[in-house]
Amino acid sequence: MQKQKTDLRVLFLGFVAFLSLALVSPAAAVASEPKAPDGFVALSRVDSSIIQEMRYFTPHNFVGEPIDGYQEPLCILTKAAAEALHKVQVQLLSTGYSLKVYDCYRPQRAVDHFVRWAEDLADDTMKGEFYPRVDKSTLFTDGYIAEKSGHSRGSTMDLTIVKLPAKSTRPYVPGEPLVRCYEPQGTRFPDNSIDMGTGYDCFDTLAHTLDPRITGVQLENRLKLKGAMEAAGFRNLPEEWWHFTLNNEPYPDTYFDFPIARASLS
Repeated sequence: MQKQKTDLRVLFLGFVAFLSLALVSPAAAVASEPKAPDGFVALSRVDSSIIQEMRYFTPHNFVGEPIDGYQEPLCILTKAAAEALHKVQVQLLSTGYSLKVYDCYRPQRAVDHFVRWAEDLADDTMKGEFYPRVDKSTLFTDGYIAEKSGHSRGSTMDLTIVKLPAKSTRPYVPGEPLVRCYEPQGTRFPDNSIDMGTGYDCFDTLAHTLDPRITGVQLENRLKLKGAMEAAGFRNLPEEWWHFTLNNEPYPDTYFDFPIARASLS
C-alpha cells in the first residue's frame, strides 16, 4: 500500500511538472530569448518614412514559407546603419522617391532555415519565380546560400527604391502561378519598386548589379540606388543589386541570433 501511494505521488508530481512547462506564458518564452545589444534599433524609430516590406515574415520568398526568427514584420538594424540609411532617405525624398527595405538584420536561426531548405533537393516549390535557371543542388557552390550571412551582423540590408506616391503591393497568395523573376516588370510579380531588371532575391546572373545585359532605365535605376547608398557610406554586393552593407559596421565579426521582435530591443 505504501508503495502504491509513493507511485501515485510520483505520477502526480510528474503531471504537475508537465503542466508547468506546457502552460509557460508567451511573455516568459519571449523573455528567455536572447536580446539585441544596446546598439540595435527598429528602423522606424530612426526614420518612419522608409517603406518596409519584410519578405521573410511572409511566404513570398524563395523558401515559400515564413522564415524562422521573423516574429514581426520589422526592420532592425544597428543604430549606425539606420542613421546612415536615414541620410539616403532624406536625399531621395527630395527627388520624389523613397527607400523600401525587404530585409535587414537576419538572425542566425533564419540562415540555418535557409541551409536546411537548400539541402532538401526535393523542395522546389518556389523555383519557378526565384531560381528558374539554377539547379538547387548548386546553390551553395554558386554562392546563393551560405552558413553565415552579413545580415546577422546587423548592418546589412536588402532594399530598393519606390517612386512616390507609393502604390500598394498586393499580397502573395500561396499556390498562385509563379512568374520568373527576370521577366519584364509588367509580367513578373507586381512590386512597387522602380524597374531594376529583376525582382528581389532573383537567383540569376541578371541580378548582378552591373550585368552588361542590364541597360537603359534599368541600369540607371540600379546606379541611382548604388550611388545614393555609397554616398552614405554603404558598399554593394556585386552579385545582388539590392544588397548593401555599412562600411564601418559596428559588429564586423559577430553573428547574432535574437529574434526579430520589438521585445528583442532594449
